[in-house]
Amino acid sequence: MGLLSSRTHALVAYSTCSNLPSGSSSDPESIPPSLLAPKLSYPYMLSSIIRKVGAPPLKKLFGLQASRAFATSGFPPPRLFDYETVTGNLTVGDAIASVEEAFKALAKGKVDVPMPMHIGIDESNVAGPGDCHIKGGYVSSTPTFTVKLACVSFYNNAKKNLPPGSGIFIVVCASTGAPLGVFQENRFMTDLRTGAAGAIAMKYCTNPDQDVVGFIGCGAIAKNMARAAATVRPYKGIAFALEGAEAFAKEMSEELGVPFEVAASAQDLCRKSDIIYTQTTGGSTVLEKDWLNPKGVTIIASGSDQPTKNEIPPDVLAASKYISDLTKQTRKVGELRSALAAGVMTDDDVYAELGEVVNGDKAGREGKEIIVVDLTGTGAQDAAIGQVAWDKLSQL
Repeated sequence: MGLLSSRTHALVAYSTCSNLPSGSSSDPESIPPSLLAPKLSYPYMLSSIIRKVGAPPLKKLFGLQASRAFATSGFPPPRLFDYETVTGNLTVGDAIASVEEAFKALAKGKVDVPMPMHIGIDESNVAGPGDCHIKGGYVSSTPTFTVKLACVSFYNNAKKNLPPGSGIFIVVCASTGAPLGVFQENRFMTDLRTGAAGAIAMKYCTNPDQDVVGFIGCGAIAKNMARAAATVRPYKGIAFALEGAEAFAKEMSEELGVPFEVAASAQDLCRKSDIIYTQTTGGSTVLEKDWLNPKGVTIIASGSDQPTKNEIPPDVLAASKYISDLTKQTRKVGELRSALAAGVMTDDDVYAELGEVVNGDKAGREGKEIIVVDLTGTGAQDAAIGQVAWDKLSQL
């Protein structure tokens, strides 16, 4: 708003707030000079005037319709879907197609994805330790967008008999901006969309004859990776973790009909595997370059999603065909960050984003190479699984 318009609006507001007859003064000098500083916006002028002379009824200042708009939101409350409803009605299979479309749109610049917000909770007698991540996104021409809050690494929760993380998805109508649903998913939907991304990476960045799949880290994300991988092709699984590998292998073998073995070490797993999924807490690197299958290997890494985490050594990244889920994000919180910091890679060494490979703009596997797919988790995936969840669960 220009200065002349601001002065005119301020004069009208001053007259209204002061209960002066409309049009009783057209001279801006009738307004106290302090309210007409050249750099003041109209909203600031208005708030200053109200503080000085008092506020009129809203309908007098803004009109009757505006008064009614201020009085009531007009939106129904969002539906709340509890954890049992979410987990009982969504599977990783529900997520794969929508997440694949989201990656396609992301590579074409048709997704609005802000950088994640990270809130660190330091440990004290009343809090923490823990981390909170806020992500979201909108895929162009879809009817909803999503904002997600995920809390992780609250390790003291074990003392309270609680899990270390929680989370909610808020799905919003893209037409009206009204929240439609709140999904108390406690990271379940996050794990589904992460597993879906792992399946997409396997589909487009490996060859059909690569069928020995290793899992380093055997928690909830690994289970969704294993389930999602089974939708791509039959495979033979190998598991390794500091704890839980035997239970993971048994559960996945029974559920998926996939033969599994438990590796004696990460090195043993790497030498046998054509494809390696890493999904650990990211506190330290989990493999070494000379452990890898010389026939070529695809590493799908999902454990690094903040600046303190790192699973893949910089020399492995430097030797690889490096593919990110979203480069502007992986350079800040993904595996790429450590390679850039070590000076062994630059942004020019990024081969592609995953959506470019999905779209066919860049080739996937070409020979006996190391491929690293760096999955930090994007707001595009959250928007995709949010849409799926709303479409399916709102019908219940």
